[in-house]
Amino acid sequence: MRIVSLCPSLTELAFDLGAGDELVGLTEWCVHPADRVGKVEKVGGTKNPRVARIVELAPDWVLMNEEENRIEDAQALEAAGIRVHSTFPKDTAGTAEMVRSIGAALERGAEAERIARDIEARAERVRTAARGLPEVTWAYLIWRKPWMSVNRDTFVDALLALAGGRNVFGAREQRYPEITLEELAKAAPQRVFLCTEPFSFKPEHADELSAATGLQRERFVIADGEYLSWHGSRTPDGIDYAEGLLRSARR
Repeated sequence: MRIVSLCPSLTELAFDLGAGDELVGLTEWCVHPADRVGKVEKVGGTKNPRVARIVELAPDWVLMNEEENRIEDAQALEAAGIRVHSTFPKDTAGTAEMVRSIGAALERGAEAERIARDIEARAERVRTAARGLPEVTWAYLIWRKPWMSVNRDTFVDALLALAGGRNVFGAREQRYPEITLEELAKAAPQRVFLCTEPFSFKPEHADELSAATGLQRERFVIADGEYLSWHGSRTPDGIDYAEGLLRSARR
């Protein structure tokens, strides 16, 4: 089988399913597993893949994500006779379903079932453990100037909600709303998670935000964006990671 992956988390999943040797094309943003992705041809970015080159590679499947990739590229590939497997999970249940679906397409059903069951088991454990614990309010910033957060219709929200967190910007209409520092100060979440991607927040940004909002510096925490937004074989550890972030906030 020949596979092209246009989404970093799906590339990692393909390797973890045991299909890494069948990958013939990846994006420039596919960085995991670090010791293996360098051996696979790069076919552009997630938003600007070289469609003509992908067609030349004659893959049996192209793995895509509805948010990470453009529908125009999916349509162009399908018009050229290429099969596209596109998914868009927004929570752990959807991720387990996605893993099984990709596993079936790549003929790696047993490996996919193992990962999917791990996702489901860890999600249930964390959900059960969170019952009766005090709620933790949080905000998750993904960009600086303009400051941007996430609403409840996001994978990040699903992971943190599972562990007993409440997103102070969860009711916003846009999935990735712009916010002001005045709004952040007024909401006064117990934790403000500063992601490492797409914007790579650093400790100095936490200092800046604390000074600008008047919120205590310890409320601002750098959070691993890959664990909290990559859906696939990283999700089991992402569930545990989200739980750990909120556990620290409750101390």
